Amino acid sequence: MRKNFGVKPWFYPLPVLIIATYDEEGRADAMNAAWGGLYDANMVELCLSAGHKTTQNIKAKGAFTISFADAGHVAACDYVGLVSANDTPDKLEKAGFTTQKSEFVDAPLICELPMALECKLVKVTEDGNIIGEIVNVNADEKVLGEDGLVDAGKLAAIAFDPVHNGYLVLGERVGDAFSEGNKLK
Repeated sequence: MRKNFGVKPWFYPLPVLIIATYDEEGRADAMNAAWGGLYDANMVELCLSAGHKTTQNIKAKGAFTISFADAGHVAACDYVGLVSANDTPDKLEKAGFTTQKSEFVDAPLICELPMALECKLVKVTEDGNIIGEIVNVNADEKVLGEDGLVDAGKLAAIAFDPVHNGYLVLGERVGDAFSEGNKLK
């Protein structure tokens, strides 16, 4: 038997994205956002409200990075979503995050988070969503597998559970994409 819940923003998995930018004075900022994802093979879309300092920074600088929150940094990643750089300009330092400048866009990389997408702003849609082009993906070698690619288990990215307001770790492989369905042919 199934149960109806009505309209809820319950979507699984919701990645925990840490969006990093520079402000007009060159200060690094970051926020936690769960409402974002791929828009096309080389594009991302972020649903951020206009009042966020990060949104203002993206519009001013035309660039941002997206790091994937991981199990080892849950408190710091949650913190950058709880406080605004409009009120707490040193929130990255308080979170224990350090940054370095991206080689590809005018935005910071968060050193402690091992994987990031480096993006340039393409447009802001009429309803305020941010569309960015991925110009580079980088990952710390500690999250690479023997094949030289990102190993999801080593990355230990977290997802937001919108039903119970929790964070869940991702990474267990349960099958092979584009292959498992062949067993039913």
